[in-house]
Amino acid sequence: MDTPVQNFAVANLRRRPVVVETAGFVAGFDPDTTSPYINYATPLPGAEPTTADVAALVGEFRARGLKPRLEFAPVAAPAVEPALRTAGFITEEEHVYLVCTPGTLTAPAPGGPAADLPRTDDEYAVLDAALCDAFDGQFAPSPEGAARLRRTQERGGAVRLVRTPDGGCAGGGSCSPPAVGTSELAGVGTRPAHRGQGVAAAVVASLTEAMFGAGAGSVWLEYSGDGSRRVYERLGYRPAGNRLYISLP
Repeated sequence: MDTPVQNFAVANLRRRPVVVETAGFVAGFDPDTTSPYINYATPLPGAEPTTADVAALVGEFRARGLKPRLEFAPVAAPAVEPALRTAGFITEEEHVYLVCTPGTLTAPAPGGPAADLPRTDDEYAVLDAALCDAFDGQFAPSPEGAARLRRTQERGGAVRLVRTPDGGCAGGGSCSPPAVGTSELAGVGTRPAHRGQGVAAAVVASLTEAMFGAGAGSVWLEYSGDGSRRVYERLGYRPAGNRLYISLP
């Protein structure tokens, strides 16, 4: 599954507002944010970059005042990690990714909350704020963040939220539009006050079903802890490989 996931990473970055392709790499940039989680690069499967290739990639980030950063499945491009290490890149994180197929997808336990599609700009803004809260303020809610969520839905991906009785948002998440037969489910978060109530399970199941309905043969995701992994595995996600996050200080 490493090569399909890496091919997806390439295709997904090519959807960014600004795309730069250097020898063996694709970098995607969004001028609306300096977030390293949105502005990053990935190698083409099988890439064998030279020292000059890595330097050219670093230059694209430096020219924009951004940290040089990559996300990729190392097994799909074995020569890339050594070349980046030689240039001084260091590991941020390494995650196991999980994959779900139509044959493994399992419905969440009955009686849980319902995940719905945001309908208005206000609902996208409320979801953006809820995700900020869910991820301990790692990013600030913003009109740009809400607009990115809406674009994801409008361009063939999926966005879901779980509403609270008072009209607020308990949590939500999104799934990138399918490419090369698969889709990435990302950014699933639940506000602290609503954890343990089935919010994440409802969101993940709804997003996954939406992508299968859109023609994806698989959906993959990364998890941030054993608790979330158990949620995903109960819904039919299974370990399939590793992804590396690496950057140049």
